Amino acid sequence: MRLSCCRMKVQKNAPQDRGCLVGIIFFILGLGTLLPWNFFMTASLYFQGRLNTTEYNNGTVVVRKEYYFNNWMTLLSQLPLLLFTLLNSILYQRISEAVRIAGSLVFILLLFILTAVLVKVPMEEDRFFSVTMATIWFINSFGAVLQGSLFGLVGLLPQKYSAVFMSGQGLAGTFAAVAMLLAIASDADSETAALGYFITPCVGTLVTLCSYLLLPRLRFAQHYLKRSSNYEEETTDELLKDGSKMENGKLNGHANGLVSDTAAKPSSQAGLELVSSTESKKPFLSLEPAERGQAKASVLEVFRKIWVMAFCVTFVFTVTLSVFPAVTVDVKTWFPGRWERFFISVCCFLMFNINDWLGRTITTWIHWPRKDSVLFPVLVVSRVVFIPLLMLCNVQSRSYLPVLFPHDAAFAFIMSLFSLSSGYFVCLSMSYAPQMVDPKDAETAGALMTFFLALGLSIGAALSFPLRTLV
Repeated sequence: MRLSCCRMKVQKNAPQDRGCLVGIIFFILGLGTLLPWNFFMTASLYFQGRLNTTEYNNGTVVVRKEYYFNNWMTLLSQLPLLLFTLLNSILYQRISEAVRIAGSLVFILLLFILTAVLVKVPMEEDRFFSVTMATIWFINSFGAVLQGSLFGLVGLLPQKYSAVFMSGQGLAGTFAAVAMLLAIASDADSETAALGYFITPCVGTLVTLCSYLLLPRLRFAQHYLKRSSNYEEETTDELLKDGSKMENGKLNGHANGLVSDTAAKPSSQAGLELVSSTESKKPFLSLEPAERGQAKASVLEVFRKIWVMAFCVTFVFTVTLSVFPAVTVDVKTWFPGRWERFFISVCCFLMFNINDWLGRTITTWIHWPRKDSVLFPVLVVSRVVFIPLLMLCNVQSRSYLPVLFPHDAAFAFIMSLFSLSSGYFVCLSMSYAPQMVDPKDAETAGALMTFFLALGLSIGAALSFPLRTLV
């Protein structure tokens, strides 16, 4: 009850978000966090074209080296995301939020510039593969620090901003898929098209950095971010000041110095409680065990409150990354011809990202099931049915399983439900978690949820190897 009253008071006294500028900035920040992953993933056809070469001897195929780019890209994207998300839980107490976020964006920008330059640099396949994998590793390491820091930051604002942030993340994939479609459809040669494709995230990352630097200048953001960081100090100072007034018998004319509920308990973060002694008729400071030392709760205490949401976000991404893109990118169209050039970009990447973004956006208006409902984890676990459904589509080449859904329409329909449910349940899980703890622990909850998000991505990436082999 006190937690609800605290949040109502913070929102009641908050200035207006003029022009929804803070919302727009967090949308852009969400977009920027997933640009690296989506641009590398969507460009799989470009990388496969440079890597999976065929050697000939008198017109006969002699060697064809398969690099399994999609599997390695997924794994080497998510492992650093897991490791550095865990590291971020330590860094956020020692390195300022501004350094973590702005610094990560600068390094991501530099690595994107390197990737764009490599388009024009001839390189032997093994070396190109090694450099690309190293770039993916480092760019996702900085992306993990960036994402964890931003989840903690947005957790300090009202819930709708978490939904807006997640919606921006969902649109990052659509942004990358559209950029790839334009590159394929252009009349430029493949090298020039790839260069233009990789310059796009450079511009996007630069815009994200400028947006973050603008955020502290907005009154609405200042109200929540500064209030969170200074809340304990302000509360303690006010209570001590009121206690001094009470001792002098000057608090609202009350001779006995009896403290009102509003003054004594302004929020769940109050560190001292002023009470009146009926025996001495004189106020004193009572350091009750339940009220003393209202510092941030331990990670374990926060986890006990949000473990269901942590499980849900882990399971959602485990299912999603186990087949996307490692399995889905090898689905072939039922209609060969010119459409074949666009099939994967449209039916795999664009279809997934539009519906994932739509699922995240829906949570701005719909919050079902409720965070305390048993139905929520049940629905999350039921998504496991999408793994066999997608493996039974027209994936080529295949060794064991039959093709039960050869038509493009069947694949597109399954992908739509698969991605819509992924975005919806991820966004709800990430939005619910900060609501289940005190405001002072919102950043810890956000960092924890980001760790479990990364854990789900890593488990899914690891499962993609055996699942692709089983097809």
